[in-house]
Amino acid sequence: MVAVVLLAGTLLCTSCIGSFSLFNKYEKWQCNMTSNKYVNGIVGLILQPICAPVCCVVDALVLNTIEFWSGNNPMSASVGDTFEMQGRDGRYYAVKVLKDGYEVKAPTGEVTLFTHDAQNDSWSMKQDGKVIDIFRFNEDGTIEAYLQNGQTLTVSPDEAGLMQVQEAVADMNANYFAMR
Repeated sequence: MVAVVLLAGTLLCTSCIGSFSLFNKYEKWQCNMTSNKYVNGIVGLILQPICAPVCCVVDALVLNTIEFWSGNNPMSASVGDTFEMQGRDGRYYAVKVLKDGYEVKAPTGEVTLFTHDAQNDSWSMKQDGKVIDIFRFNEDGTIEAYLQNGQTLTVSPDEAGLMQVQEAVADMNANYFAMR
């Protein structure tokens, strides 16, 4: 059993699939959190059993998959970096990393800002001078989604929660067209 776990660990941490940016950022932070290498080592002993495996799994299953298919790892981007992403419409959008979010420039020149408010842990979108709240992370681990009709929907942060939001948006659009 131990051999299987070690073998799996070596396969996940070889960086042959992706850059493992989250783990590398965690490792850099852990080694440089203070100017005292002994304090860093002690804190590392406490955090390592929890943080390192989580970072490796998130990198291997999520971030490296995004990097493989898009060519860009979301964790490897730094403030000021710009890269292109293909939208669902097949067109390419320029995405610039900001200190508190992203600036997305459409092929038509239209600019949309996605901004994170650290104070209330929420995301909003600003387009044509109009700010629209998108969602907020609640303290209990749920997500509060702001719908286009002004209502809110509290969901779990998983596939079931995403499906609830998609269904609510689809129902709103169906009702809108039925009213026309």
